[in-house]
Amino acid sequence: MDYLLDVQDIHTFIGQYHILQGVDVHVPKGSITALLGRNGAGKTTTLKSILGLTPPRQGSVRFAGQELRGLAAFDVAALGIGFVPEHRAIFRDLTVEENLRIAERRKGDYARKQAFIFSLFPDLQRLIGLSGGALSGGQQQMLAIARALVPDNRLLLIDEPSEGLAPVVIEHMMAAIRQLATEATIVLVEQNFLVASQLAETYVIIEEGRSVQAGAMRDLVNDKATIHRYLGAA
Repeated sequence: MDYLLDVQDIHTFIGQYHILQGVDVHVPKGSITALLGRNGAGKTTTLKSILGLTPPRQGSVRFAGQELRGLAAFDVAALGIGFVPEHRAIFRDLTVEENLRIAERRKGDYARKQAFIFSLFPDLQRLIGLSGGALSGGQQQMLAIARALVPDNRLLLIDEPSEGLAPVVIEHMMAAIRQLATEATIVLVEQNFLVASQLAETYVIIEEGRSVQAGAMRDLVNDKATIHRYLGAA
């Protein structure tokens, strides 16, 4: 299979704590892959390890065939990997447009992507002059995703996009992510299993810093015992 991202047996420490103790993630090109597991299992650390924000001490992280382990985070991003962090992390004092422009990797990125971004998130065009802090939670999440679309990214790492959002906003977000998947490969951390199961084709379950199961989402949906064991959902 053609994997755009191939993570093998990574071990990551934060301070003295051995957070990831052998995680494998194989992401087919053009897919949405969900990282699943309970709070504290190591899902966000896995994303940050891919990016080089919490560099793995051992193992391999290959993107489009290139080894990323040992590269600085800004060099990883420059290869075409975008990150939408948990809690959005937008610039609250900057306008929507300033938040988007500051995400440029090369001059003119924003102008080239503007039409696509506003086709996904028309609210942002209407609110273009508002500060990030004046937006609702759902609008801030839209802006956080839109920022990752400004540069040419082949891979998007999206952390908890539905967290704290109303159901109607989640539906809009899911539709946007499906549309994004026609343009980029996506790795999604999502605590809401219903959302993850409706978006992702493949999954990886992480438990206590280890990947314990992976496969096709359609198979997991029917595996109630595994869902209950690792995700605590019925």
